[in-house]
Amino acid sequence: MTTDLILGTAGHIDHGKTSLIRALTGVDTDRLPEEKKRGITIELGFAELVVGPYRLGIVDVPGHERFVRNMLAGATGMDLALLVVAADDSVNRQTREHLDILRMLDLPAGVLVLTKCDLAEAGWIDLVEEEVRELVEGTFLQSAPLVRTSAATGAGIEELKEVLQQAAAQAARVRASSTGPFRMAIDRCFTIAGHGTVVTGSVGSGQARVGDELVVEPGGISVRIRGIQNHDRTVEEIHRGQRAAINLAGIHHEQIRRGHELASPGHLVPSRCLTVRLDLLADASRPLKNRSRVRLHLGTAEWMATVRFLDHASLNPGQSGFAQLLVRQPVVATWNQPFVIRTESPVVTIGGGRILDPDATLIKRPTEDDLKMLGQWHQGDETRRAEAALYFANLRDFDPETLPRTAGIRDPQATTSQLRDSGTLLEIPLTATHLFRVHRTRLEQLAERIADRMTRLHEANPLRSVLDRHLVFQPFLPQIPQPVLQEAVRHLREKKKVKETPRGISLVGHAPKLSQNESRLLEWLCRRYQEAGLQVPRIAELQKEAPKNQQSIPQLVAIAVADGELVELSDELVIHRQTLEEIQQKLREAFQQEGEGLTLSQIREVLGTTRKYAVPLCEYLDQTGFTRRDGDVRFLATD
Repeated sequence: MTTDLILGTAGHIDHGKTSLIRALTGVDTDRLPEEKKRGITIELGFAELVVGPYRLGIVDVPGHERFVRNMLAGATGMDLALLVVAADDSVNRQTREHLDILRMLDLPAGVLVLTKCDLAEAGWIDLVEEEVRELVEGTFLQSAPLVRTSAATGAGIEELKEVLQQAAAQAARVRASSTGPFRMAIDRCFTIAGHGTVVTGSVGSGQARVGDELVVEPGGISVRIRGIQNHDRTVEEIHRGQRAAINLAGIHHEQIRRGHELASPGHLVPSRCLTVRLDLLADASRPLKNRSRVRLHLGTAEWMATVRFLDHASLNPGQSGFAQLLVRQPVVATWNQPFVIRTESPVVTIGGGRILDPDATLIKRPTEDDLKMLGQWHQGDETRRAEAALYFANLRDFDPETLPRTAGIRDPQATTSQLRDSGTLLEIPLTATHLFRVHRTRLEQLAERIADRMTRLHEANPLRSVLDRHLVFQPFLPQIPQPVLQEAVRHLREKKKVKETPRGISLVGHAPKLSQNESRLLEWLCRRYQEAGLQVPRIAELQKEAPKNQQSIPQLVAIAVADGELVELSDELVIHRQTLEEIQQKLREAFQQEGEGLTLSQIREVLGTTRKYAVPLCEYLDQTGFTRRDGDVRFLATD
């Protein structure tokens, strides 16, 4: 069985990368007339090499400093690298910068190659080899094999093929899986007469077949695969680790540029905010300050971005930290995807890192919980990473199916079940079929925000003992669904921080601040209701009777209801608690005497009242469980 991998070159201009690939494969990867004329590689070149059970799709990158952005585009999707150094020249500027880029891409394997060994003496070659070994110390190439070659004489070429097979075996153990959604960063787009739009790239994950429906992102443009080629061979399927030229239907070639990606529908989500782990190179010339503008290289794209640090004021050379990148244009990414940053001007590679949140919201003032979760996202196992993704979904509706993209989770349903069973993930029903999923800590934070809102409302309304739920929830709607807000209130109630009544909610310990006149007026109101029985006066009548503070009457009635001195049967009817107790006793005796249920008319006669008062009273008794209704007849609930 053949395993497909991407092999990329790296090294300074004129160090013989293209000649080396020609000696290995027989293919001249310089295809542009200008490249032939000038004798330098400007654009990406491609070839194929089979070594044992491994088929290597080779990406030959330019070495000139003016074309580093092209080199970065070609580096996307590499599984292993050839770091090339000319034996007659030794390590040079782009050797170092290309190595820095390869380090940021975190490749699992590579090979060191000395070229043009026919042009240098043995003693000088020994010195160059020593310098190369010193250069790669502490990197993924520290223990990589080094092969001395000459494209002109063919020396070392067969040995290099053997070494490449060993390196490919090492890379395959990490990178060979073709599972997951399809994704390919586009590095070229052109049109062919009679065929239409063609895009090329290195397949980063998954597989695709002729006829498949895919999406071009950013942009969400739906396309269909009309045909596929792999190194000039027409094929029916392409998969991870292969170079592909894909003929697309449904899009004009002018709608696509380098930096776009071709992916399975729903796999990638464009965003202008990325949360990242950022590493600044040890040899960076100066610290990276907060809100610095940088060139972000992600996939095959290059965009300007602003760096906002989350745990540092600035980043010194050699330091690492958490940051957010605010990108000028929407980009697409997945968890743990590598990126590189370069200065705005002069353009120099200064660092890179890994994506944590590919669809982030702005973190204005990070808390200890935020930083803890960022650490889990960066280094945690699958369950801890999934928890971090859930946490940073905040109060957005969390979909477990996004976990492969946001946390690299292989089995999102199993991981979600673990979080639910541990109590970390809470599920709140919005409808009969839709559950809102949220991290427990986020719900607790929402509960505290609601409590703060209630404190301010109580302070602004000192005579109001109970707050209307809609008034409390108003700042949070409609971004946060009301059932989620109600669940947060339930959390506060369990912690005995709030009280709930049919009329609203209030903070435990909150008591209206009454003046002496208001306290005397409240006592008068309660006596007035007690004397009235069921024939209670209207609020307007009470205001006419009150000697002073008439405008406070509605609030004082609400205070008495909250304290339990008065009972609210409906929006229109409030009675004294003693009156309710007397009514309930009369009804118990009447039910026992009749030995069966009572109709509304019978209850009205027992109480000697009118339908105006009997209807809301009976409905209240039903709601509170004192009676139960069966058609037109009511029974004592204890029966």
